Amino acid sequence: MTDKKETILKLIPQQGMLPLYFNKDADISIGILHALYAAGIKTIEYTNRGEQALQNFARLREICDKELGGMYLGVGTIKTAAQAQAFVDAGADYIISPGLVEEVIPVADKAGLLWIPGAMTATEIIRAENLGAKLVKLFPGNLLGPGFMSAIKELFPVMLFMPTGGVELSADNLGGWFKAGVCAVGMGSKLITKDVMENKKYNELTAATIEALAIVNANR
Repeated sequence: MTDKKETILKLIPQQGMLPLYFNKDADISIGILHALYAAGIKTIEYTNRGEQALQNFARLREICDKELGGMYLGVGTIKTAAQAQAFVDAGADYIISPGLVEEVIPVADKAGLLWIPGAMTATEIIRAENLGAKLVKLFPGNLLGPGFMSAIKELFPVMLFMPTGGVELSADNLGGWFKAGVCAVGMGSKLITKDVMENKKYNELTAATIEALAIVNANR
């Protein structure tokens, strides 16, 4: 396992929360990144959900390298090998998919990067584990729920799990997930809201992120 893989596998559980977002405006994307970094975030997932995603990601990579020491950039919503390669070339530190996309694995392996597949069944998790995955994204989290995690955890004693999609920013919801055995939670629009992005409320986002991290740490 490469040093970068090991670093990410330690950093995501240590952080306990992985912020994820996309905005077609590069400047807003950069503003959000700065706001998250100011709150102590050291890794984020920028999702491939628009035609501007690749170009924006390259800008984020440049900003991180120049201004945000210690920040690791993951790319999400990767559904093909071609997409994976494009973001690897743009400087992605790791790759996340919404499902089990096996053609992404050789691209990640060649680049020495961590590959995080999405899964929502035991069969998919078994396949991911057999293919070498160390961390699985449970997606969509709000449909699966902490009860699903509790039911399967003993089947996968060494696998790391992170629910994403509809995870609520509350002590009850987060506490339920961590008690069930996840290592972290993916946090998108519940944290990086439409209002924050549209109105560039970066200071509010920093404050909300600090509060969210405190809730995570108090409930795991």
